[in-house]
Amino acid sequence: MHVTSEQRLDVGVLEREFTLGGIPGILWMPASASAPAPLILLGHPPLGLRRMYPRLVDRARQAAADGFASATIELPGSGDRPRMPAVEQARADMRRAMEAGEPVGAEIVDALVLPLVDQAVPEWQAALDALLAMPGIGGPVGYSGGVMSIGVRLAVVEPRISAAVLFAGSLVPRAMFEEARRVTIPLHVLLQWDDEGNDRQTALDLFDAFGSEEKTLNANMGGHTGVPQFAGDAAGQFFTRHLK
Repeated sequence: MHVTSEQRLDVGVLEREFTLGGIPGILWMPASASAPAPLILLGHPPLGLRRMYPRLVDRARQAAADGFASATIELPGSGDRPRMPAVEQARADMRRAMEAGEPVGAEIVDALVLPLVDQAVPEWQAALDALLAMPGIGGPVGYSGGVMSIGVRLAVVEPRISAAVLFAGSLVPRAMFEEARRVTIPLHVLLQWDDEGNDRQTALDLFDAFGSEEKTLNANMGGHTGVPQFAGDAAGQFFTRHLK
């Protein structure tokens, strides 16, 4: 891991930008931590870190206030990373279907999401290796955010992740339902009831499929970006219970 810049934010948070094998990322640390901080991996949609930064830094500030370090990395095909032609084609096919008022078929969803999951999850695991080797960071580890299928895969294959907050706001391939049945860690799922880009019933069915003994569904009225502050607070309380 190569740290490329460092700055102290105005809320007592130390922000470090880094690259890992050519992949950009950002780490946020509580500036006044007296012991190694638990770590939360911040997932996000494939829109590019620069575009997502305002929302990510808000989440990182809240995590730091709760005593957590947090980190994120650029997803494959996003930002300045090389495009993924098959995924770009699937994204174009999805837009055409939506503009025509047609359902987005399972083949499109698979082509859009599964290659992203297959590439992103090992990259998240490599980032976790590097982050846990840094001074000031310790376990346990949580995952928070989307793409939901990335969170599901990580919850299955990465034993260092102890709890996850999943954002139900992305398309989910049917193959992920079988993986969801293998998830056993505590889960807190955020669902916006009127999310125009999310199939509500698919999100509910996926929640039902999770194999976790402890799983909570926090559903609120409103669109994709209208998550109320109290829902974010509840997610923070969930991590406090399970990571401290």
